[in-house]
Amino acid sequence: MAAPDAGVHALGKSESHLDAAPGLAENTCEITMSNGNGPSAAPSASQAQATIIKPTDLRGILKYVPRFQGQIFVIAIDGSIVVDENFGNLLVDIAVLRSLGIKVILVHGISRQLQELAALRGVEISNADGTGPTDPATLDLAIRASSRISHLILEGLTQNSLKAVITNAVRALPVGIIKGIDQQLTGKVERIDKDLIVELIAQQVVPLVSPLAFGPDGKSLRVNSDLLAAELAEVLDATKIIFLTPHAGLEIDGEVRREIAVDALRTILADHPEQISDSGRSKAAHAIKAIETGTPRVHIIDGRVFDGLLNEVFSNEGVGTLVYGNDYQQIRKAAKRDVRLIYNLTRNAVRREELIYRTQQQIEKNIDQFFVFEIDENIIACVTLIYGDSPQVAEVGSLYVMPFYHNRGIGKKMVEYACLQAKERGVSTVIALSTQSFGFFINVCGFEETGKEVLPEARLKQYEESGRNAKILLKRLA
Repeated sequence: MAAPDAGVHALGKSESHLDAAPGLAENTCEITMSNGNGPSAAPSASQAQATIIKPTDLRGILKYVPRFQGQIFVIAIDGSIVVDENFGNLLVDIAVLRSLGIKVILVHGISRQLQELAALRGVEISNADGTGPTDPATLDLAIRASSRISHLILEGLTQNSLKAVITNAVRALPVGIIKGIDQQLTGKVERIDKDLIVELIAQQVVPLVSPLAFGPDGKSLRVNSDLLAAELAEVLDATKIIFLTPHAGLEIDGEVRREIAVDALRTILADHPEQISDSGRSKAAHAIKAIETGTPRVHIIDGRVFDGLLNEVFSNEGVGTLVYGNDYQQIRKAAKRDVRLIYNLTRNAVRREELIYRTQQQIEKNIDQFFVFEIDENIIACVTLIYGDSPQVAEVGSLYVMPFYHNRGIGKKMVEYACLQAKERGVSTVIALSTQSFGFFINVCGFEETGKEVLPEARLKQYEESGRNAKILLKRLA
């Protein structure tokens, strides 16, 4: 892999590892995931077994326990997942989450069952997913479908020795007339009985919330389950929403995105909604709503994949789509506690001679120069920002991204963040030295090749003594 030269202050001596091949814009690393070949294809047995963490790999799971213990996860289950052959495995996974001290609230959908019931009875329904008008005939079938699905979930939870109850914790009001169309018996959440749900959780009971709420007169109203998940997460200060769907993740432009910042998703949904698959738009819209109201992360995963839920929660890589807050919230300044992690992060690259060996003591000495990129508190990338004698010039180097996270724009994001930090310090010029990865800096990060005269005196001396003849790259900060 390519390795920009960052001088004696960099990892090893002067090299770092990028998420792009030399001269290419992050497009050369192919990752094989374990969640199927596409949004509509059920995973094969071999794919289902190709998980990151095996059920018996307690070490892989237990390192996450202190992080998630006592936190609330809202798990929203599509109706089609409840009748999938993997549903029994999902309930075992939920039992594992509960056994590790994670508080779980379940929300379920009924779209598939509602459509099947309507076809069986020859009834034309007004809307299947609770986002449009609900006439009396549709509501009647929705109540029947919801009762059946809730019962199936209760059966499964009981088989896994979990106590659960169907709640009436959600109060709603009729949506009313939208763009001239009477939504009839479709509801919007007015309030949620937080005390009831918290008390159930405290009593080791799993609350189960159906896509039906109750109006001021106590009668039922149909509510979209994605909306319910977002509303519950806000009220309960949930750490995560996990949508279990019959798709590999959130499809954008025909490809599943493994992670996306909420700002980017919001822009796509507003300006180019057609880029998001029909099946994913509701999840996308409510993921945005959830993050805007305080839920840090929303996961959209394939509920048909064996061990998919555990792998999404208890592995760095996950199996679906992660929607998170602003672009740079996962980047922070490194601390001394990160020294060993940075050392281990880059160790394989050292073995492959992509990085030159540097001791933990050497990393610790310059730890104030490092920034790290975290996913669920796991460091998966690092970069250095070095200020020299000139207050107008800074150097970016030591850029490394874990191979699994190549092709996701993380390398570019790290460089951009370093440039932003430099700009805040009054720096007008950022330099990078590279023997092999200059194409990445030029084509992806907006640098241009320049001469030795831009190097501060001390850095020029190091450059000439190294004998590496690295290309010198420059970016002027507007």
